[in-house]
Amino acid sequence: MPKPPFTLRQIDHVVIRARDPAALEAFYREVLGCTVERRQDGIGLVQLRAGASLIDLVDVNGKLGRMGGAAPGREGHNMDHLCLRIDPFDREAIAAHLQAHGVAVGDYGSRYGAEGEGPSQYLSDPEGNVVELKGPPDA
Repeated sequence: MPKPPFTLRQIDHVVIRARDPAALEAFYREVLGCTVERRQDGIGLVQLRAGASLIDLVDVNGKLGRMGGAAPGREGHNMDHLCLRIDPFDREAIAAHLQAHGVAVGDYGSRYGAEGEGPSQYLSDPEGNVVELKGPPDA
């Protein structure tokens, strides 16, 4: 079987459909430190810079969002979780930061990721999407 004519390098972007795009944008900016890269209000899209990648927020009531069907909710989500690699990984500082923003601290543990086994902290954004903050691999 022939190999693809390309090499995968990294995740370019993730798209999250949002019931309340303003609240979701505030969360990703204020709690996780993303910055606004670009807005396309005509189609209901804001693109947030997350390191070398983008997190795109799509308003479920906008042009793009309506194409995705029903809004995410308690019975169904747009994804299982989004994992963001962070540096440094200071568990106590992360927990204090999340709590200062009124964000519940989820499960902590050592989990496997793109760089190997290492510390991991789960939390949820305002629409119930699970976010994993992943630290560097164990030495």
